Amino acid sequence: MRVTDLYPEDLVFEHEATEATGVPGNVIRQWARRGKIRRFKGRPDEYSGQGHEYKTMYALPEVQARAASYRPTPQRAPRAA
Repeated sequence: MRVTDLYPEDLVFEHEATEATGVPGNVIRQWARRGKIRRFKGRPDEYSGQGHEYKTMYALPEVQARAASYRPTPQRAPRAA
């Protein structure tokens, strides 16, 4: 997906992408860190709505495309000492 294909409405904060796709926020941040999706600098006059100043935004179509093949990894059970 090219940047020119995106509209301003496609850019969402992390918690909005989590609500729309069901993928945890730490997974979305990991995808962005690894370069699988792009991060965008948020608008300075807009806040996330959660009382904090989250400035990083993600393209929802990119997150939705990656979320289609996302499978949560089961965590290990704690071992007895």
